[in-house]
Amino acid sequence: KVRRIMRDLGLVCKQPGPHSYKLATVERLDIPNILNREFDVDGPNQVWCGDITYIWTGNKWSYLAVIIDLFARRVVGWAMSDKPDTDLVIKALDRAYEQRGKPLGLMFHSDQGSQYSAKRFQQRLWRYRIEQSMSRRGNCWDNAPMERLFRSLKTEWVPSLGYSNYQEAEKDISYYLMNYYNWRRPHSHNQMVAPAIAEEKLNLLSGIS
Repeated sequence: KVRRIMRDLGLVCKQPGPHSYKLATVERLDIPNILNREFDVDGPNQVWCGDITYIWTGNKWSYLAVIIDLFARRVVGWAMSDKPDTDLVIKALDRAYEQRGKPLGLMFHSDQGSQYSAKRFQQRLWRYRIEQSMSRRGNCWDNAPMERLFRSLKTEWVPSLGYSNYQEAEKDISYYLMNYYNWRRPHSHNQMVAPAIAEEKLNLLSGIS
């Protein structure tokens, strides 16, 4: 009955269809899980974590790559694209590296997605002198802070039926990550202080400008 009524009214369902990623089939023994779930670090720009998720944008899936600094769980880089490729994660890494003042002594942790194990991404890490760590295959809890960020984004912010177009999604998600999440949203990891505020408090206490 619902199908008939929708057809008579010229309505089209915009419920996103199913989504699936290519699964890793080979354990990356050459890139060990150096982080090993040690998610508590004592300062910014020591460990960054990255991951990719998907967002419905009108009539197709678009892809969001995000990088957080583990110290205060602050978002330090992100990028969106209509393709979940290596260019996407490189763009997010470049943004983070520039915005954070080209820090030294970093570790970058991710899952075993093909984008993060691609030669071009590894070369970018080498150029920035960033050590790479990867979760074990099939162990989502090895990158739990990223899973939590994406859960918050999708349950608190993204419309239940997704966005009407790519531009709307990009603008709204940018606001959530860089403004609301970083500066306004309380985070339990920081005793209910927003990530950017927690980081600023450390800078004031330590005399970092």
